[in-house]
Amino acid sequence: MIHTIRFRLTVLYSGLLFLLAALVLGGIYYGVSRTTEQRSYATDIAKAYRNGEYVGKQEVVFIEEVENAVNVRTLDTLRDYSLYTLGALFVASLGIGWVLSGRVLRPVRSITRTTEEIQATDLTRRITLSGPSDELKDLADTIDTMLDRLEEAFRAQRQLIDDASHELRSPLTIIRANVDAVLLSPEASDEERTRAIAIVDRATTRMTRLVEDLLASARRQGSAFADTDLDLSRVAGEACEEYAALAVARGLTVTRELIPGLEMTGDQDALRRAVANLLSNAVRLSPPGGRVRVASGPAGVPMGAAEILSGSSRMSKLRPSSADAHREVSGTGDWLWVAVQDDGPGLAAADQARVFDRFWRGEASRRDRHTGLGLAIVRQIVESHGGRVAVFSEVGQGSTFVLWLPARDAAGGPAPGHNPLTRRPN
Repeated sequence: MIHTIRFRLTVLYSGLLFLLAALVLGGIYYGVSRTTEQRSYATDIAKAYRNGEYVGKQEVVFIEEVENAVNVRTLDTLRDYSLYTLGALFVASLGIGWVLSGRVLRPVRSITRTTEEIQATDLTRRITLSGPSDELKDLADTIDTMLDRLEEAFRAQRQLIDDASHELRSPLTIIRANVDAVLLSPEASDEERTRAIAIVDRATTRMTRLVEDLLASARRQGSAFADTDLDLSRVAGEACEEYAALAVARGLTVTRELIPGLEMTGDQDALRRAVANLLSNAVRLSPPGGRVRVASGPAGVPMGAAEILSGSSRMSKLRPSSADAHREVSGTGDWLWVAVQDDGPGLAAADQARVFDRFWRGEASRRDRHTGLGLAIVRQIVESHGGRVAVFSEVGQGSTFVLWLPARDAAGGPAPGHNPLTRRPN
């Protein structure tokens, strides 16, 4: 008990009260003692007369001596009662301090009991402390907020593990079946072995892609960021260069409309991966002879109002009017955007709300055996930078994915929600 904070608070408060009372009583005692001589009263012999007739000598005391004797007696009484009062006050302060400290620390005990009952397997309990809005209630509310985040993190972790185990089970089953039935069978022909090896290779490739996507997803959820100052258009241009050869091989045309000078702070590798994931889907889903359009700019500046980087490896400069040039300098706003538009099959309205979920795959992605993590990683990267991602699509009309990201030294505010590749309504 002596090691509890309740005991320490009781002793502290009682000791402070005892010290204060001792100082007050000691000051009073010292003041009285300064005006009183610590001595017995003195007597003297004087001639006594009665009715003018001498009657002899008597012992007498001066009035000053009587007053001094009374003061000495009063001082002794004050000292005795002060000591009794200090002792009683100390004992009473211990009891009162013990009760009051217990009432003050009652919310702490409630917080302790509740947190002890909360386990990693059940994070639904909350403290929900009632009472005045003081420091203890702020502490309880802070712990409840932390538990909300922990519950969401554990839920996402369990969902990720369940989804990953489900996705890994299929390729592992395929590998085990082909190894047991073909590769380990002495009766299997060379053609069967070759076909089994190709199937195992595809399964391991899918597993490798899944593990890489999971690592990328976990890395963006952690705190190991490498944020630097960067040009968003340059990052998008580097992602385009990575998929230029693949687009040519599939007979696609990639057009770049990138306004330079889009300065922001972020993880350059992560943002390049986000744009690359969008390009990967666009190149994979667009039909031969189709077009993939990659554009970027600041919020509020229409396309064609500033210098545009276009083509595969050269810069073509479109000279803006003086008014548009002024808008490029002063009208950039707090938000930047990168958009990737394709000529793919498009998305139904019901699918657009789920397209950024983990392991969600459309019909084309299921046929291609993709992991369904690409767009989920895109959303994580963008949201970790304080931005948001949006999709605009119609079935049979292709899709446009837009990444809204805060500019350097942005003042804040909600991200725009329109499609910057189309004219906004007046």
